[in-house]
Amino acid sequence: MPEETQTEQVEEQQQEIEAAPEADTSEEEPFDRKRAEAALRKKNSEAENLRKRLRELEPLAAKAKELEDAQKTETERLGEQLTAQRERAEKAVRAAVASKVEALAAKQFADPEDAVGALDLTTYVDGDGVIDTDQIRADLTELLKRKPHWALPDDSGPRRPAPDRTQGSSGNGARTPTSPGDEFAGFMQRALKGR
Repeated sequence: MPEETQTEQVEEQQQEIEAAPEADTSEEEPFDRKRAEAALRKKNSEAENLRKRLRELEPLAAKAKELEDAQKTETERLGEQLTAQRERAEKAVRAAVASKVEALAAKQFADPEDAVGALDLTTYVDGDGVIDTDQIRADLTELLKRKPHWALPDDSGPRRPAPDRTQGSSGNGARTPTSPGDEFAGFMQRALKGR
């Protein structure tokens, strides 16, 4: 059958179905083959129309999805790069501040790294990345007040004794430091002379 004939039949059957009085739902209706076939044709026709529309729209939806994914991927990539650059910048600023603190602490502390570990390095940098050396000096002075044992030893107090090589077992007045070769040569000369 040509499509036009089928379409006309489907339309006629739809009109028949619409014109038929509504059956009482409480009573079961006997099975009507013609009406069931007409309903089936109607549903098949609707499904075919929907499939055609879907085939037309699927490529557009796929293209939109590709563009969305490309945009999202580019955005995510740029976000990751930005995060990595920020972390590198923060790390460089922390290293610069730590170096500055260590350099300033070297004048007062026995171990300048103690000062670096005890201070909060993030408080010495402003928004422009400028290091506040005056605040570092003030905090180092305050830290030495709290932990005086970290300070450089004071040279004005009593000195520790320095080692003296003339003292001890080799420090006898009778012995003079000589090389072992000289001592052996002297021993051999005395032995040859018979002493």
